[in-house]
Amino acid sequence: MPSPYRGLFAAPGTRSFTAAGLVGRMPIAMMGLGVVTMVSELTGAYGVAGALAATVALSTAALGPQVSRLVDRYGQRRVLRPAALVALTAVAALVLSTGLGWPQWTLFVFAAFAGCVPSLGSMIRARWITVFRDRPDRLHAAFSWESIVDELCFVFGPVLAIGLSTGWFPQAGPLAAAVFLVTGVFWLTSQRATEPAPHPRDHNSPGSALRTPGLWILVVTLVAVGAIFGAVDVATVAFAEEQDRKAAASLLLAVYALGSCVAGAAFGMFRPRGPAVRRWLAGVCAVGLSMIPLQLVGNLPFLAVALFLAGLTIAPTMVTTMALVGELVPRTKLTEGMTWASTGVAVGVALGASATGRVVDVAGAAAAYGVPAVAGALAVAAAVLGHRRLRPRSAAGRQEGTANDRLEQAQRPQERHLA
Repeated sequence: MPSPYRGLFAAPGTRSFTAAGLVGRMPIAMMGLGVVTMVSELTGAYGVAGALAATVALSTAALGPQVSRLVDRYGQRRVLRPAALVALTAVAALVLSTGLGWPQWTLFVFAAFAGCVPSLGSMIRARWITVFRDRPDRLHAAFSWESIVDELCFVFGPVLAIGLSTGWFPQAGPLAAAVFLVTGVFWLTSQRATEPAPHPRDHNSPGSALRTPGLWILVVTLVAVGAIFGAVDVATVAFAEEQDRKAAASLLLAVYALGSCVAGAAFGMFRPRGPAVRRWLAGVCAVGLSMIPLQLVGNLPFLAVALFLAGLTIAPTMVTTMALVGELVPRTKLTEGMTWASTGVAVGVALGASATGRVVDVAGAAAAYGVPAVAGALAVAAAVLGHRRLRPRSAAGRQEGTANDRLEQAQRPQERHLA
């Protein structure tokens, strides 16, 4: 393992919490695809499948920041476990309704509650900040490492979700995703030593991290980026089916994630220079431009190459995005701020999946790759127009974070004693 990553795991507890995060994050790559595959296997209607996946994603977008706000206030253990059990119950009801032939509207009701999925990526990154708050070089490597973990989920998640639903029974993919979530959450929250200390509600600060100046620019841009992800997922499944190779969709999406994983690993080995805003703008532009080759797709080998090259742009952009969130958002709202970034992606996934499902039904899978191209253009436009508004926190904001750090350090011995 390269030395920047080797140094991360010298700190006690880091191996365990990042492993728990890997398990608990599998649903981000499995749930939407599992629902799409389940419904398409049972009904053949990609419009309904995309709409259900969009419902799950929108539910995650609505509920995720609220869960993270409670985490910042009450701690990870007290909030994440009930939230994960709600999601598990909803997914179980969703797959039961498909098996028993309940009315279609019940699917959307259960899908809405299935989105109560805690943002495990934000929880893990908050723990890295707790461990390495005074080591920006280590934090860069840690965030790059977590981008690799994210992409590992997208390498193996589609294979599991599509493979289980097509090779075993249609409901197997979503059920497996729910089991991964609950296992990861309970494993993570059993680790108390690295859990960030909760921060009591501050009546003098904005009620939501989204009110932080500049954060909404990141969120809006990530909506467009998320639309790329959702559109590529649905279009790729449909394209593989048109080629009579539906099971190959999981491998194609794994190649997409593999490109991002390779780029993330390389990005973490170098210490970044210059303003993070400049790197972020370049990354978003690269993501948008990477959608152009997909418009020429004609066969599966060409699609695999195009997806791998597109994947190379993702991890560096997302690593820099999370670094910017850390610069913009006060520490008392850090988990919520990171979750808003994930929420932007989730909203985009919902929009992209829904729009692409309709295009597939009307014009076919090849035409559906026009949706991520449009989303990429919108992402570039948002980044170009808004990047000048991204500024680090004011001195007052930094002092707020420093004061809370001191409070957290003072509380640590008592927390360990109580644990």
